[in-house]
Amino acid sequence: MQNTAPQETTETQKAGIIQMIGVHKWYGEFHVLKDINLLVDQGERIVICGPSGSGKSTLIRCINRLEEHQQGQIIVDSVELTSDLKHIEQIRREVGMCFQHFNLFPHLTVLENLTLAPIWVRKVPKAEAEEIGMKYLERVKIPDQAQKFPGQLSGGQQQRVAIARSLCMNPNIMLFDEPTSALDPEMIKEVLDTMIELAETGMTMICVTHEMGFAKTVANRVIFMDEGQIVEENEPNEFFDNPQHERTKLFLSQILAH
Repeated sequence: MQNTAPQETTETQKAGIIQMIGVHKWYGEFHVLKDINLLVDQGERIVICGPSGSGKSTLIRCINRLEEHQQGQIIVDSVELTSDLKHIEQIRREVGMCFQHFNLFPHLTVLENLTLAPIWVRKVPKAEAEEIGMKYLERVKIPDQAQKFPGQLSGGQQQRVAIARSLCMNPNIMLFDEPTSALDPEMIKEVLDTMIELAETGMTMICVTHEMGFAKTVANRVIFMDEGQIVEENEPNEFFDNPQHERTKLFLSQILAH
């Protein structure tokens, strides 16, 4: 039994940093994810799009067990997600998540928001955590906001703080759940620019978004979901110029018309 373990790990790594195999999820009677099969390679950048209620956010929230799947397998960085809390903690240390709403602590300064998890979870000394925090605030171009409170920042700045906070944990994978949908139009570009720069570092990224320009610029692959299923996936040029499925064509005609 022990002899097979290293071999299994190697096979998993070959097979991708994220594997979803026959994944199903229900909310009561509602079948929200239906037989999801997805393979994500290290360094791959994937955009998931689709109509509201298609299961996009649920899919990425299952990748770090914010939502629990009832059937199938999810393997992240060679670790299978089960109800084992050690596995969940291990995966959450490696997977950064950026939400639609920024989820910053309003009573802490920007820098304190960034250093909280490294100090408490990774046991990084405070001075080192602050150095790391400032490095990532510089990366997202708001080092001058370090001592402000979230309420003193614009929505776009708060979202960039949220991205920097995730990066402070040095994740292998970043998940973005509609990170610009709560922002005013003029703030969307600054957040997308930050994400584009992040993509250029080779970070593995999965992003649920309606920003099709971002998908064309950044994605290696675009996935279209509808009614809990992956309906179509392709590299961006082919996806936008030559959609195969009627539901994809309808969705693109509606979203690109705006």
